[in-house]
Amino acid sequence: MAGLASAAASAAGYQSMAPTGRWYGETFTGLRRGSKKIALTFDDGPNDPYTLKLVEVLAKHDVRATFFFIGRYVQQRPDIARAVANAGHAIGNHTFTHPNLIFSSAVQVQTQLQECERALDDAVGEHSNLFRPPFGGRRPVSLRVARSLGLETVMWNVTGWDWKLGTADYIEKKIRGQIRGGDVILLHDGAHTGMGADRSQTVIVTDRLITRYKAEGYDFVTVPEMMEKTAVRLHSSARNNNSVETRR
Repeated sequence: MAGLASAAASAAGYQSMAPTGRWYGETFTGLRRGSKKIALTFDDGPNDPYTLKLVEVLAKHDVRATFFFIGRYVQQRPDIARAVANAGHAIGNHTFTHPNLIFSSAVQVQTQLQECERALDDAVGEHSNLFRPPFGGRRPVSLRVARSLGLETVMWNVTGWDWKLGTADYIEKKIRGQIRGGDVILLHDGAHTGMGADRSQTVIVTDRLITRYKAEGYDFVTVPEMMEKTAVRLHSSARNNNSVETRR
């Protein structure tokens, strides 16, 4: 019995962090295998100077991506957030301070999401209703709170582990080994630990990936485009709703 309990606990922990896990609720992780669409996503910005360097690379290739911003960084650099929005990229909620939500109460989750929404509203106005949990960590309560605020949770199915500060060659090799089509790729334009993180290798990899996969007939799209939805302003409840789920 002890062994079964340990295995169950281990599986539950895995599902709370696994990008494609479904135990705790449905999330968007991409399209069916073989699709010719790819969505580049960048977490933990805005970050000076690498967010804008990525915007330059994306503009060179006429590609739009999806950025999941941390609210406190948006407050620090609203000019960068606006530049990303003005370039036509989708912007989503990555909480206000980037906590691991598997350890957060319903009230804490709601506060994190609403404070990030306020920062995004103030900096860029209209933006998507997409949310990505920090570290990928989520439980039923965090997904319920997100839904109650009109947010759709987006995960990923390909990652380059660029937060480990590997070389561009290392990151590219990791990603190329996972691409199957219909993919949502996780990369980072910043770091939750502080402004100014070095994401130069991510910039290089982004340029390489677009060049390679465009030549192979892939179409780079935003997550709202992949979901066949427009990037629309959030329901007012996401900013102003004071109610909260009490279940944990």
